[in-house]
Amino acid sequence: MPPGNDDAAALSATLLAWYDRHARALPWRIGPAAREAGHLPDPYRVWLSEIMLQQTTVAAVISYFNAFTARWPTVEALAAAADAEVMEAWAGLGYYARARNLLKCARAVAQEHGGAFPDTEEALLKLPGIGPYTAAAIAAIAFDRPAAVLDGNVERVTARLRAIETPLPDAKPRLRAIAAELTPGARPGCHAQAMMDLGATICTPKAPACGICPWRDPCAARAAGIAPELPRKAPKKPKPVRRGVAFVALSDAGEVALEVRPEKGLLGGMPGLPGTEWTEAPPAAPETCAPCPADWRAAGEVRHVFTHFALILEVRTAALPPGTPLSRGAWRADAPGQAGNLPTVMKKALLLALSARR
Repeated sequence: MPPGNDDAAALSATLLAWYDRHARALPWRIGPAAREAGHLPDPYRVWLSEIMLQQTTVAAVISYFNAFTARWPTVEALAAAADAEVMEAWAGLGYYARARNLLKCARAVAQEHGGAFPDTEEALLKLPGIGPYTAAAIAAIAFDRPAAVLDGNVERVTARLRAIETPLPDAKPRLRAIAAELTPGARPGCHAQAMMDLGATICTPKAPACGICPWRDPCAARAAGIAPELPRKAPKKPKPVRRGVAFVALSDAGEVALEVRPEKGLLGGMPGLPGTEWTEAPPAAPETCAPCPADWRAAGEVRHVFTHFALILEVRTAALPPGTPLSRGAWRADAPGQAGNLPTVMKKALLLALSARR
């Protein structure tokens, strides 16, 4: 049975009291005490953190967030940044379409909204790279709008609270309705962050700490002894495997040949190694995709898993004289140092080639 208004109000009050004592200190967050004292969140920092946190952990994001906000402290500063600089600063965070949309959104806010983020879900949804979850999160956290925020943590908390056994993703509409029922009119931003913190620190995927949970007593899944099993998920289909060849040209001066990948497609706009397309069948005549004629030697393979497929990338390398003409890309100094500017799969390939050269 859905909770009544009194039940939802009591649950939210209990959760907010817990959050006031146990809120995580995060660099993009205004804590409950500071918020009570009148300090307001910076919508730019809220937006940036939410984009970075998509498909990524808090631990992985913090250093990137601090580096971005030190370098580009406002949305206008980010909007004015060169594409290549932002893409390089993003390297390692993955899901690189987010970085391209990050720039598009920053420029839309700077140019079309005078540098001020819209304060409603409807208006936020019109910005590049902002979907329903992100719009709700920004509206709630930055502007205290009563928006139902449903991320992975909140899905888990709501599924367990009401013992929803329908597998994901089919359960999402019901879980969103529960999240909306629980969202209070007062302090909705703190409530949204409290739900996230509860899922991240107590109502964890494995071995939830039910004994110290503020919702221990009303939790239907705990009472039924099925909390660790929820939310259930539909079986995943096996990921297809694609193959490709990457060419690591290394000069005797310690340089490496890099190119900027096409704007559209996976890792679009990111620096990378010249190579073939990634296809299900092994690429035919891969040497035609090399950056120059050379004695290309096999260095081994690297494997990487993307959202929709797994990649096996054959790495070929060659040592060349400085200044060798390239048909693709350009020479970049300090080959080992360049690894930090590359997406993870390209970094793996470069490091493998450097190791094989020793």
